[in-house]
Amino acid sequence: MAFTDVVSAGNCKLFYGATIITVNQKRQIICNGYIRVDCDRITAIGKCPYPDALPDGAREIDCRGKIIIPGLINTHAHLVQSLLRGLAEDLPLHNWLCDAIWPLEAVFEGEDGVNAANLTIMEMLKTGTTCFLDPMLTYRAGFDQICNTMGEMGIRGCLGKLVKFTETNRQLSISDPRDRDLLAMSIPELVKAHQTYHGSHDGRTHVWAAAGTPRGAPISQYLELGETCAAYGISATMHCAEAPRDREIYHDSYSCSAMEFIRGAKLCAAHKEEPKEKGTHNLVLAHMVNLDEEIDIPLLASTGTSVAHNPTSNLKLASGVAPVPAMLAHDPPVNVSLGTDGAPCSNHYDMFQEMHLAGILHKGVNHDAGLIPAETALEMATINGAKALGLDAEIGSLEEQKRQILWCSIHMAWEALELHLGLASSKVTRSALLQVLSMAVPVAMST
Repeated sequence: MAFTDVVSAGNCKLFYGATIITVNQKRQIICNGYIRVDCDRITAIGKCPYPDALPDGAREIDCRGKIIIPGLINTHAHLVQSLLRGLAEDLPLHNWLCDAIWPLEAVFEGEDGVNAANLTIMEMLKTGTTCFLDPMLTYRAGFDQICNTMGEMGIRGCLGKLVKFTETNRQLSISDPRDRDLLAMSIPELVKAHQTYHGSHDGRTHVWAAAGTPRGAPISQYLELGETCAAYGISATMHCAEAPRDREIYHDSYSCSAMEFIRGAKLCAAHKEEPKEKGTHNLVLAHMVNLDEEIDIPLLASTGTSVAHNPTSNLKLASGVAPVPAMLAHDPPVNVSLGTDGAPCSNHYDMFQEMHLAGILHKGVNHDAGLIPAETALEMATINGAKALGLDAEIGSLEEQKRQILWCSIHMAWEALELHLGLASSKVTRSALLQVLSMAVPVAMST
């Protein structure tokens, strides 16, 4: 069944006969289940047969032999880097940035940015992602064009408009060729973009602040950004504590840990329950590999700051492995989501690959086979991602009044999958989810 066959149907659709992995609060699996969708909302979900009459013109879609899961949420994906795939291989992070990525991004022109974004969005849709967060759209990428093309393609996206300061990279002793566009990457330009595009395309376009990584710029500049985000209700994201050198810079330049810097700049809430008078102000920190764990993990949890875990990128750039098990084990736990990062540092935008790696990486490096079970990996790619973006009332699980469906086709004998699932069980089993993670291919979706 083609994607267009589903999205072009009438206002009422009934998907029936599927195994539905809801990722709801009870983590239910519904075998031989149905989902009714009216317009863009789930209006009923349960076990077949569907009990009510359908309106005239309703579309009934046979899902027997298929699994339905929520659309995947990529919380760290560089849209315009698909054109740079394969151009910066076998380099550590800072050489990779300074010698390849920044110079290449600085010479984007014309339709380069929007063409790259189109390619990335197509790859994400093809592999099951229906919502994403871009953490660094530069001026040369063409922010206005990308907002419009994203809206046309039907995906939901949080577009991080880069805010960069004059001394952001002072500790690296380099000049960033993108700095010639600093005026266009200022706080006033962020506010202007937020007022222009945030909430456009039927609410699918969200404008975020993408703070440049602190590498020597005064904390006062970041404090101005933090106060602006709080005043206007602008959510923020930032690359943070990615490489070992980043941790050294926090210590040497600011005499603090990464999260102490974030708190001092007021980029996060002072406390998780702090009221937000001007509206939602979420913070997603990408990577968080090289931390002062005893300081940073409690601060992540207490401020409600989310982490975007990027295992493929962190391994390829030799940055290390984020202490995700420690984040999840903290009381209260840190909200950890998943991201693919950009094509030059992961070679893909496929969240199924990222789930698979997240589910096995921490077992090996910690010598503990019980860490990050498949259920947790799926949560990181769905409901945790929705929480990170402040969208968990809308997406991230399959429940009444929520949006978004993803179909998956399983390349194996259905009887064998039923045996793994356990037809009498409503709990997500690890073996069942491993089938989804390793062999699922999306064939249709609705946003």
